[in-house]
Amino acid sequence: MIQIIAGSKGKGKTPILLDKANTEASASKGSVVYLDKNSKHMYELNRNVRLINIRDYFVDSPETFLGFVCGMASQDHDLEKVFLDSFLALSGVEGTDTDYGPILDKLEIISAKFHIDFVISICVDGSQIPDRFKDKVIVSL
Repeated sequence: MIQIIAGSKGKGKTPILLDKANTEASASKGSVVYLDKNSKHMYELNRNVRLINIRDYFVDSPETFLGFVCGMASQDHDLEKVFLDSFLALSGVEGTDTDYGPILDKLEIISAKFHIDFVISICVDGSQIPDRFKDKVIVSL
């Protein structure tokens, strides 16, 4: 399953994502991972949430991003939830003309195949989310 928290920059997506990650970590029986572009939120996360600074792993394109996510899935069979803060930056799409829809499509396939839930914060107005993903939007700021 994919859930999307959408909104313009500075609207408060990250606090919502952090709160959701902490709540899920308390209830989860499997692994919970929070992917971010830095380690700034380390002390705001429950100790059961693994924070990964994706910049430490040279992820700079949609292909390496999806490879990284698949690597996480293959390494940890207990992986249950993945929280993606600043999705466009993490996936290597930010600042390019690349359509992020195909990346979300692949995340949906990964989610179904490996039973991993993805919660994504994306710096896009909720009305600009592709139609096929509008039902995945849980918060639009």
